[in-house]
Amino acid sequence: MKIGLDVMGGDYAPDAIVEGAVDSLMHLSSADELVLIGDEPSILKKLEEMKIKPSCFKIVHTSQVIGMGDIPAKAYAQKPDSSIAVGYRMLKEGKIDGFCSAGNTGAMLVGATYTVGAIPGVLRPALATMLPAIDDRNAVILDVGLNIDCKPDVLLQYGMLGSIFAKYVLEVTNPRVRLLNIGEEESKGTPAVKAAYELMKEHPGINFEGNIEANGLFQETMADVIVCDGFVGNVILKQTEAFHHVYKLRNLQDAYFDRLDFESIGGTPIIGINANVVIGHGISRRKAIMNMILQTWAVVHVNLAQKIKEAI
Repeated sequence: MKIGLDVMGGDYAPDAIVEGAVDSLMHLSSADELVLIGDEPSILKKLEEMKIKPSCFKIVHTSQVIGMGDIPAKAYAQKPDSSIAVGYRMLKEGKIDGFCSAGNTGAMLVGATYTVGAIPGVLRPALATMLPAIDDRNAVILDVGLNIDCKPDVLLQYGMLGSIFAKYVLEVTNPRVRLLNIGEEESKGTPAVKAAYELMKEHPGINFEGNIEANGLFQETMADVIVCDGFVGNVILKQTEAFHHVYKLRNLQDAYFDRLDFESIGGTPIIGINANVVIGHGISRRKAIMNMILQTWAVVHVNLAQKIKEAI
């Protein structure tokens, strides 16, 4: 397996990215190859500081960088030799099996749309992330920021995409799906959510269990797949990060709350495109980068993009 890593993306690139790459080596097998995509002199300098042989990686030199503040579509078009653009080209050409970056999220989404493209039949790709439950399970919630306003048929398809993710990545045999709403009653919610409820209730391809309220998240009764639009999902994601931040500020010790740390999750896969891509948080440091790489490995290992193609 070959995993491409954008070394130049993120607030702490390239040093934190290289550090995370080095840490990931102990979790990867000899059959796996990590491809570092970015400024080669900077990569070699950091590896020398860490006393790591460059031969542990394949290095692909790039001369341009898409900054965190760049306009995504414009930067992607005007910087063809950036680490993000080169990574996507390598992905499309089959030179790598998966690609991950903590860089400019907008540029990563532009690359996903214009370089590898959506899977035929997928109405709108989604960003998906893990949602830890207190009974040691992980659920998947989608969308968490890609599409802030979704039609009912898109929400229905998110239930299908999430089920595929839960089945193959989380290894849940018959994933339970619930629709995030302001009440459990079928009559509650916006017109789009109520219409999505009707579609999901009648669809034979998902194990739909009805609505779930926000106070049902993280509980042992939480379903395996939580469906919502990207606006609501992003609020949930950021609120979870805030809870973990408060927990750390108060110097509390608890194994469950440690699982809420974005660094332990690593990144969010783009679900519904013709390749396996994971996007990390822009503030990712060493631990988060390592887990982003390992999450990319997990998605590639089950060939999630292919599983979705077959299902759709």
